[in-house]
Amino acid sequence: MVDPAPPRRRDSLAGGFLTEAPAAPVAWRVTEGLTGYEEAMAAMEARAAQIADGRAPELVWLLEHRPLYTAGTSAQAADLTQPDLLPVFATGRGGQYTYHGPGQRVAYAMLDLRRRAPDLRRYVAALEAWLIATLDRFGVTGERREDRVGVWVRRPERGRDAEDKIAAIGVRVRRWVTLHGVSLNVEPDLSHYAGIVPCGVRDHGVTSLADLGRIVSMAEVDMALRETFEEIFGPTTAEDA
Repeated sequence: MVDPAPPRRRDSLAGGFLTEAPAAPVAWRVTEGLTGYEEAMAAMEARAAQIADGRAPELVWLLEHRPLYTAGTSAQAADLTQPDLLPVFATGRGGQYTYHGPGQRVAYAMLDLRRRAPDLRRYVAALEAWLIATLDRFGVTGERREDRVGVWVRRPERGRDAEDKIAAIGVRVRRWVTLHGVSLNVEPDLSHYAGIVPCGVRDHGVTSLADLGRIVSMAEVDMALRETFEEIFGPTTAEDA
């Protein structure tokens, strides 16, 4: 019989954001089909309030949206280059304009930072580590940038300094419970990004797993997201939509 491994401390993993043991697992929900943005925002706000009040467990909610743009709190009007292309929603998350649509996995994370570390920068770094670890499962090297939030991949075939964004991060915190989260481009319609300057970055493009030649199902991406999330944030348990 093998002795059980000792419990890991919060900082035992690079980018770790574990709770102090013992801790309840994070609920994990996957919604099939396309979810309306306003519907998702209402549900997320309600759940975050319940978490803050201690009436519901933390939640990661995976879904896809209909094609749309969202404007973060730092969005500049000039970065909406085609305002009539897709619906635009103002949102309370940080950041600028971004795109959501079919083929992109959105993960809304409602986590209680009081259980982990009340440190927003550390939380964003943990989200980046989560995305980078997920991309690694599919042979893609994702990287963070000090001057740009999100996850980037190098495109040397387009030039020495060329790189594209493959995953976006936008967060908000209320009563130390997080809202919004991350989006990972699996196989979206990249032409829809033409209507905005994504995240205000004009010198680089956007890409996806499919664009990089990694043809994988959303179910495979979801499995990788869950496994790598648990390495960084702790255990999960399935929750029905």
